[in-house]
Formats: sequence, structure tokens, C-alpha cells
Amino acid sequence: MSDFDSWLNNSSVIVIGGMLVVAMVVAALVGTAFRRARDKRTAADRSETQEGYTVSAVLGLMALLLGFTFSLAVDRFDTRRERVLESANAVGTAYLQTQLLGEPHRSRISNILVRYVDNAIVLGKAKPRDTPPLVARDDQLLTELWQATAPAFDSIRGIDFSSTYVSSINSMIDMDGARRAARSSHVPSEVFLVLAVYFVVTAVVLGYVLTGFRGRVAAGFLLVLMVMSLLLILDIDRPTLGGVREPQTPMEDLQKSMAAQPPALFDRWRSPVAGVP
Repeated sequence: MSDFDSWLNNSSVIVIGGMLVVAMVVAALVGTAFRRARDKRTAADRSETQEGYTVSAVLGLMALLLGFTFSLAVDRFDTRRERVLESANAVGTAYLQTQLLGEPHRSRISNILVRYVDNAIVLGKAKPRDTPPLVARDDQLLTELWQATAPAFDSIRGIDFSSTYVSSINSMIDMDGARRAARSSHVPSEVFLVLAVYFVVTAVVLGYVLTGFRGRVAAGFLLVLMVMSLLLILDIDRPTLGGVREPQTPMEDLQKSMAAQPPALFDRWRSPVAGVP
């Protein structure tokens, strides 16, 4: 199953869709062949009503399975989107609280936070092949952040703000881990495997039940809709390969805010600046 999971998460949706369409077409032809063989062997009357019930039952169950899988994928997408916002809020809070530190801690940690946000935005948009160095960079920046926090804490040790500040930095680091976990969480590959098998079985049933030119056209139309639905679910479920990705807007807004508010800006009332009232 690990090989299937790796293939599913790294293959193009076009490749997956093409293979599934081919499998379903073959399955539909097998169903049609079974129907023709049965019609040759027996002269029994066809029960269109019963066959209609069969098609309705099969398609109804398929709709339930697709709806269930779609809800799982959307839930994970919403989680990834929320983690971006929560992470941006945590970094923004840490950045503002850092401005209360003395030098050189304030400039040092502010610089690390700016670089962290820059890397996080690139990482959020990167393809899988480009993520390893960005993840390593993320780890390095978090290490640097904690290294810089240690002497900063020593400079404020003994005042209430020290625990608040450390908690803010720790919350930011925790949110980084939560964001990574959300991006690596997918709909279980077993669910997609069961869906693929059910699609093929459904194609056999449609090929067997729907006869004639109009029946084949209807079957082909249904099969295409089913594949499109599954590919949409796959696209939503893959944060780094799919076209539907969680927006990085909160991080990008934070990046702009930090660029517009460098540490020196917060010295306005600490030391008079020429031309600033």
C-alpha cells in the first residue's frame, strides 16, 4: 500500500485520470460483452424497470462514496487554510513583542522572523521536488530563532514579560509544526483505492445494463462525470501538486506589514527622529 500511496500522491491527475478512464472503458466493454452473451443464450424478457433500479442503486452508492471523500478532502483543505492564518498571527504577535526587547536582541530576532516569513511563503507554493531545501531552511531558521531567544530571555529575566515573550515564540514554533502536519495529512489512499475499484465495477454494470447507442452515450457521460469528480477530490487533497491550494494571503500580508514596520519605526517615542513629531 505504501507504493500505491506514493504513486497516488506524486502522479499527475491527468495520468491518474487517463488510466482510470481506460480501465473503465475496458470494464464497460466487458459488461457489454456479458450482456450480448446472455442475450444470445436466453430469450427471456428484459426487465427495464429492474435494470433501472440497478443503475439507480449503483449510482446512488457512488454518489455517497464521492460525497464522503469530497467532505474529507475539503475538511483537510480548510485545516491547511486555517493553519496558514494561525501561523501568520503567531509570527505577527512574536514580531510585535520582539520590538519591546533591547538591542541587539530586537534587530537580531526581527531579522530572523522576516526571513522565516519569506521562506514560509515560498515553501507554501513550492512543488514537492523543491521542498526539501526549503524545509531544511525552515528548520534552520527555527533553530536560529531559539538560539537568539535564549540570550534575549536572559536580558529580561525576572520581569513578567519574559514568560509572555517565550510563550509567544514557543507558540509560533508549535504553529509551524501544526502547519507542516496539516500539509502532510491526506485522505487515506485506501479510500481512493476502494473508489477506483468501485468505479471499474460501476463501469461493468453500466456496460451490461445500458444498451444501444443512447445507452452507451449515457454511460460514457456518467463515467466522465465520475472521473472528473474524483480528479477534483485528488486535486484538493494534494497541497503541493494540485491546482486548488490554500491561499498564502495571511503570510503575504504579514510580509508586507513587517516590511513597512521595521524595528526602527518603533523608536518613534523612544528617541526623537528628525522630521517626526
